[in-house]
Amino acid sequence: MISYLVALLTFGAIYALLALGLNLMWGIAGMVNLGILGYYALGGYSSALLTMHLGIPVWLGVIAGALITALFGAATCIGLVKLRDDYLAIVTLGFAEVMRNIAENFVSLTNGTDGLAQIPRPRLGVTGSDFNVVYLVICVMVVLVVLAAMERLRAAPFGRVLRALRADPMVAASAGKNVLGFQVRTLAVGGFVLGLGGALYAHYLTYISPEVFQPQLMIYVFLALILGGRGNNYGAVLGTVLVLAIVEGTRFLADLVHGLDAVQIGALRAFVIGVAFIVVLQKRPHGLLPEPRRIYTDPAARS
Repeated sequence: MISYLVALLTFGAIYALLALGLNLMWGIAGMVNLGILGYYALGGYSSALLTMHLGIPVWLGVIAGALITALFGAATCIGLVKLRDDYLAIVTLGFAEVMRNIAENFVSLTNGTDGLAQIPRPRLGVTGSDFNVVYLVICVMVVLVVLAAMERLRAAPFGRVLRALRADPMVAASAGKNVLGFQVRTLAVGGFVLGLGGALYAHYLTYISPEVFQPQLMIYVFLALILGGRGNNYGAVLGTVLVLAIVEGTRFLADLVHGLDAVQIGALRAFVIGVAFIVVLQKRPHGLLPEPRRIYTDPAARS
């Protein structure tokens, strides 16, 4: 049971990075990005290939994988400069599909549908269950560092410009803001965080395959951000914990409800998960931690 909880919390920390990256791009900047799993897998594959074939240290590979993903995020934004809302969502979803096809068909590099196995783990001086605990602590520390950095960005002038872009890019441009420049930096930073999560995932499981492109994971990440509070970094982390608790908690329904087969238990789980999400959204339509609103007034009027 302890091993299960440690693994669950480790995946929760990794998914929290996905929610934080998505919150920057969609929650704060208003850029609907359905290609987050493409960035996630790119970070994982990049770090795995660099450490396996070039023999570079694992932590250097993790950073390199995140930087490669950041570059791809910036390049993606430049190619989608004139797209907004639904069109941006469709094209970014296509980006994730392209990445999945590359992972499946570029067999000489990615080993196709068999995936990459025996990805090296970082040397932490411990093995077995102790390694899992130490890796969990490292993942939590990474989440805390990223959360602090995201909070600094949100409160900085950079974050205020992103919220202006979310409201109306034309108004922001008329105020002298470089819309494209801010969007490129947003996708680069968000891509870095998503790639970081993918790299941590690959080196934790020591295996990665195209199965990482599961639409269900993307749905859960979006739900985590919506339930936690879109635009609030703390809400993104809290929403991840909530979604993980609801989804994993329903696994124990089989112990509570007797006389049902596996298919019926699966249907019951889906029903309970859906009802739980609906109840939370009805009670807290703006999320558990709504985005903080700041009202700016004229200093002369206050005086």
